[in-house]
Amino acid sequence: MTGRTVIRGGLVITASDEIHADVLIEDGRVAALAASGTPAAGAFTAERAIDATGKYVIPGGVDAHTHMELPFGGTFASDTFETGTRAAAWGGTTTIVDFAVQSVGHTLREGLDTWHAKAEGNCAIDYAFHMIVSDVNQETLKEMDLLVEEGVTSFKQFMAYPGVFYSDDGQILRAMQRSAENGGLIMMHAENGIAIDVLVEQALARGETDPRYHGEVRKALLEAEATHRAIRLAQVAGAPLYVVHVSAMEAVAELARARDEGLNVFGETCPQYLFLSTDNLAEPDFEGSKYVCSTPLRPKEHQARLWQGLRTNDLQVVSTDHCPFCFVGQKELGRGDFSKIPNGLPGVENRMDLLHQAVVDGHISRRRWIEIACATPARMFGMYPKKGTIAPGADADIVIYDPHAEQVMSAGTHHMNVDYSAYEGKRVTGRVETVLSRGEAVITEREYTGHAGHGVFTPRSTCQYLN
Repeated sequence: MTGRTVIRGGLVITASDEIHADVLIEDGRVAALAASGTPAAGAFTAERAIDATGKYVIPGGVDAHTHMELPFGGTFASDTFETGTRAAAWGGTTTIVDFAVQSVGHTLREGLDTWHAKAEGNCAIDYAFHMIVSDVNQETLKEMDLLVEEGVTSFKQFMAYPGVFYSDDGQILRAMQRSAENGGLIMMHAENGIAIDVLVEQALARGETDPRYHGEVRKALLEAEATHRAIRLAQVAGAPLYVVHVSAMEAVAELARARDEGLNVFGETCPQYLFLSTDNLAEPDFEGSKYVCSTPLRPKEHQARLWQGLRTNDLQVVSTDHCPFCFVGQKELGRGDFSKIPNGLPGVENRMDLLHQAVVDGHISRRRWIEIACATPARMFGMYPKKGTIAPGADADIVIYDPHAEQVMSAGTHHMNVDYSAYEGKRVTGRVETVLSRGEAVITEREYTGHAGHGVFTPRSTCQYLN
């Protein structure tokens, strides 16, 4: 797109700075910033002006963990790339990194091509891909090198879900050794799935079938054990490691220890672990099924350790693991057997607002909000400073955010294609007002003005944190 836009009078917040500045946008990129009210700012001329007085001007969110249209448990995640990216935009997120899936017996290329076909021409915002590696063999390892070259620079493996995505320690070590050579980043779902399956079988045999038992069998110790094992395998391979959706305080302790040893080990948590708990899993009348995800929600006492980890940088990123399934007809597949409930929660639209509420509540600072939601995920996955900041040359992915507006989260008003909200009735302070993606208004004063196909595939460089 061509033309110039100026955003005037807002408080520009990045991971490093807060400054009252006007922002000049030209041809989809940030052209210049100047302190508001100065002659330099006064000299900015543009066809379109956005008044951000009293508002925050922040980088668009980077959600590095989403699953649009993911096949799981005999069904599919209910958000398509079209509905999911539109909802992301409504929530102030302007880039997602989704997961292409290699099926066992197929190549990485087949999986990646399939996901390109799902996304291309359908996205409201920019997108990139990680690659789920389900079948490690000599051909897969060679393909990993090729994918890194074309901008798919991270690979996810699972220590959970035997028979579906599971990799054993030998397969994990081989993939880690390869990533040590090609610069890729291994992302790990760290739970001991072999042991968990034994506990699932035993719980069901005892007649423990309700959703709350999903949390009880997926024990925090088995998340911690797998986290420890993944760290040590990565250390042996000389490879970096990114542990996804960390939920247990014991797992945070493993990450903190590894980082204190100087290892390139990183951790992500998600809003559901910060704001929800096993109390939700125990809700009556099968309502608890709405909160079934893996790693599972933990007892409330884990939340304080996760917030502490975000403040001390033992955890670096908050992503959503957005993987929605409707209560009616999808979550209900697990009535009478919690192990058949599709795993996943909706959240791509809620993350930026929930983390702003955390600022209001005093858990994190404004700049840390932008760091964990925009800048660090962009750096972690090789998109900074194109994404994740407001600086000359960066993509004009910018959100005008009203820090005083109040809203009540509800399935009745959200834009995700799912029939419930994980945060139904929750009051939060702060709301997205206008969203620009590469300078184009996707949300304009609380109206959707974007379109499917604006979002483009974004190749990534390698992780920018490796020492």
